[in-house]
Amino acid sequence: MDVITGANLISILDNDFYKFTMQYAVTKLFPYAKARYQFINRGQHIFPEGFGKALRESVDAMAGLQLTNAEKKFLLDNCPYLDPVYLDFLQGYRYDPSEVHIEQHGNNLKVSIEGFWYRTILWEVPLLSLISELFYKISRLQRVSDQEVEEISKVKFDAYNKIGVTVADFGTRRRHSYHVQRIVINTLVQYGRPSFVGTSNVHMAMLHKTKPIGTHAHEWFMFHAARYGFQMANSMGLEHWADVYRGDLGIALSDTYTTNVFFEQFDKKFSKLFDGVRHDSGDPIEFTDKTIRHYLSRGINPEYKTIIFSDSLNNEKVAHIAAYCKGKIGVSFGIGTNLTNDVGLPPMNIVIKLTEAMPRNMHWIPTVKLSDEKGKHTGDTEMILLSKKILNIN
Repeated sequence: MDVITGANLISILDNDFYKFTMQYAVTKLFPYAKARYQFINRGQHIFPEGFGKALRESVDAMAGLQLTNAEKKFLLDNCPYLDPVYLDFLQGYRYDPSEVHIEQHGNNLKVSIEGFWYRTILWEVPLLSLISELFYKISRLQRVSDQEVEEISKVKFDAYNKIGVTVADFGTRRRHSYHVQRIVINTLVQYGRPSFVGTSNVHMAMLHKTKPIGTHAHEWFMFHAARYGFQMANSMGLEHWADVYRGDLGIALSDTYTTNVFFEQFDKKFSKLFDGVRHDSGDPIEFTDKTIRHYLSRGINPEYKTIIFSDSLNNEKVAHIAAYCKGKIGVSFGIGTNLTNDVGLPPMNIVIKLTEAMPRNMHWIPTVKLSDEKGKHTGDTEMILLSKKILNIN
């Protein structure tokens, strides 16, 4: 058999922007908190022999990554809400591969992460992108040509420009490969405007002189549930976000504990302070109606607010959502796998989730996520039942 080698990341910024914005907030508010994460193979993918070893090699190589002076300047120039103290910290940060545990038994892969939250928070996205890239590489699955990748991206954004919507790339975690994402972003910078407005990948944003996009993820609210209880998770999470960013990065993620619960706690203060909300699960039209009703009930004109749609989008869904929202509420779109892994192969269905948190001077507490799609509930079964009971979710 041929020797199997890993895949290497070339920049510490090859990660989603919201990982850095959350890390900044964690260093300020929860420097003693610890976290545990688990890899979830939703697609029941069969991992080939030697995969775990190759992944271990790739993870170990990440210890050599560090923020360069040019990357630090990019963040300083483009992200004024990240203070110089954090940027100095990030320049001194190094990935610690001992925080990542990898096992392969037959065709099954087990990956877990444990350590201080402010450190381990950066692992999720690069790990997923490495798993995806290595899967295609080691399985020797052939994608379409670079020229076809470029043409596919052009066609999509021709359609988005005709629709008249703004779209960002959210595709790092389940991209086919680093190379494919570079082709896609380069194509969109050249041919995708005005619809193309940026990418969640900070490294790609810097390379292509575009905007890094993101705010926070589900784990932000999941940790707050462990620290303050399920009933306080959304409100404390939003309060702390506003304390740190003072009005910047104002898109709130709505579905960690279902949208209905979120809007109960998204009071007039938060509704006015935040620029809008992000939709990440459930029916997008139902979500739009709920969001509009919520703003109107608070005396707020929804046309001055924005919904960022980011759940499994393609051209048809974007066109349908945009037509429905026109004249009612502002919209924008974040598209992931459909942009960076539309290469003639089945995309992977994999995630890494925060499974336990240890706030300062407390014990390990299981964390859960209650998606608007019941099949996407994640976490400890008993804790899911408890959270639903506390939050009065049927």
